[in-house]
Amino acid sequence: MTATPAWPPQSAPRLFVEHELAPGPLRIDGPAAHYLVSVMRMAPGDPVKLFDDVTGEWLATAAQVGRRDLTVDVSTRLREREPVPDLWLCAAPLKKGRVDWLAEKACELGVDRLVPVLTSRTVVDKLKADRLRAHMIEAAEQCARTALPSLAEPVKLAALLRDWPENRALFFADETGGVPALAAMRAHRGPAAILIGPEGGFTAEERDAIRACRQAIGVGLGPRILRADTAAAAAVSLWMAAAGDW
Repeated sequence: MTATPAWPPQSAPRLFVEHELAPGPLRIDGPAAHYLVSVMRMAPGDPVKLFDDVTGEWLATAAQVGRRDLTVDVSTRLREREPVPDLWLCAAPLKKGRVDWLAEKACELGVDRLVPVLTSRTVVDKLKADRLRAHMIEAAEQCARTALPSLAEPVKLAALLRDWPENRALFFADETGGVPALAAMRAHRGPAAILIGPEGGFTAEERDAIRACRQAIGVGLGPRILRADTAAAAAVSLWMAAAGDW
């Protein structure tokens, strides 16, 4: 007896939509429609997986396909929105390309919130939020995620420290030395954030200000010098391992 093929097929395209999903018809236009119609060559009856960062992932089937838009029938919820570890990544903005990579990896690794932090040595003071969000969406689409990190407005380091939540640990990558990151993260459970400085590092005055924050814990990321984006990915990975997410 022939086995029933898995449904929906794993090769079905997967797409983020801004609308909260529910069973019924949904019209898709703009770049998303261009991708499905012109790139994926969707035809009536073809399946597509949709997720909305609210209700989870759904199965839909193309009903009407036009040149610039299409209508799909949303039918079955495949998965609830995944639980997300309570971790923020607070990082100084980097040059274009590297900050895009940082946004992608923040999404892939499961960060709940990305906070751009302006420091004395930050070389970029203006970010294109739409572009960063687009990179996070693309990462979520490709990695089967059902949740996206929220993206905060850029904040100056002094303001970040002044308004820091009482119940959230702040692990900051201290290039002058700190306790081993993994050990520190295992010892401090609960809501947390990781603070990564710019390519030139924190100034001495900034390090003093961070250390003066009661929730701050200076951590080291090993014997090698890491670029800022690598340090961010490494620190997030260590926290996820300590939290039992890996």
